[in-house]
Amino acid sequence: MTVLMLSAAHPPGDIRVVRKEGEALAAAGWQVMHLCPGEEHSPAQVGRVAIATHRHRRLWGLLALARDAATLRPAVIHASEPDAWLAALIAGRRCGARVVLDVHEHYPSRLDARLPAPLRPVARAAIRLACRLMGRAADAVVVAKDGLDGDFAGARIVQVRNYAPAPVAAPRRHGLGPLLLGHLGALTRARGWPTMLDALALAPAETRLLLIGRFTDGSEAEFHAHAAALGLAKRVAVTGWLPQAEALDRLRDCDLALVLFQQGEENHRLALPHKLFDAMAAGIPVIAPAFAEEVAAVVRAAGCGLLVDSGDARAVAEAVATLADPARRSALGHAGWVAAGGTFAWETEADRLVALYRTLPQCAPCRDGEVVPAR
Repeated sequence: MTVLMLSAAHPPGDIRVVRKEGEALAAAGWQVMHLCPGEEHSPAQVGRVAIATHRHRRLWGLLALARDAATLRPAVIHASEPDAWLAALIAGRRCGARVVLDVHEHYPSRLDARLPAPLRPVARAAIRLACRLMGRAADAVVVAKDGLDGDFAGARIVQVRNYAPAPVAAPRRHGLGPLLLGHLGALTRARGWPTMLDALALAPAETRLLLIGRFTDGSEAEFHAHAAALGLAKRVAVTGWLPQAEALDRLRDCDLALVLFQQGEENHRLALPHKLFDAMAAGIPVIAPAFAEEVAAVVRAAGCGLLVDSGDARAVAEAVATLADPARRSALGHAGWVAAGGTFAWETEADRLVALYRTLPQCAPCRDGEVVPAR
């Protein structure tokens, strides 16, 4: 039987949707397909997950997306954004598929930055009601982190946290020498690039910054202008988008990882970014925001880094100075590496996802080409 991973915005090879959830379900025996927005050279397959593409605009293309999903006649539709959730529920009614909603973010607060303050409570309440109604209409709701289930009262909720696969390589070895600070993932002002540059300006002249990813808020020119104004142009490198394996290899070149979400967004307070676990799996200590409850809880539990005021460049620079000691970096990095292979390993979360699917009133995965009815 087929599981359809349905995305209105996530790309063909998305890490959580395809490389973790899709791969976990495929490994357990289901046929898995990802229906997602097309790219210029979209692959036909990512690992064991088949790729089908669409070019529907978000919201405006919702009914067309539902039609495409129903035409594929999957046993289960696993949807990854609010508009995809609604498309999945419509498609499920048409073709009889079970529906699982995958919740990655705190959606009631997503419009806060676009609305005047007096309208935000009304918008939050409306989105929260929509989440609750869609959650109850679905067969299950999968949440990527703690703190997201409150908006889905009455739904069947399963936590499948966004951890990284357990490390297979030894942790990074830390030695003396100039520090290379690293940031992995999308780059925006709200993700702290101004603080990164200001902290770098306060660090020793040989300290460098490597940004592995691309700008997603249109601020790249402003970033380079600010770096030049601070005299940092030669100390900063930006790779742009890289394939996952190459991005992780570049991360392993770094001495420490920066996770510097800025205050003011609910999704930052509840963030549980993949980059945190990638750093832990590499054996690299992190500097992370103390206000981000989920991140701070992991850092404290794993003992893998330092918590700071992520809007204070001087506090970040002081943390960098503390981690100039290779013995300290090694201890924190090794602690994170151990935790990434145990408490915070994706494999346990994958087992939880597979267990959910085995209980859905549809069909269990195929064994030797036969469809096994679910109990």
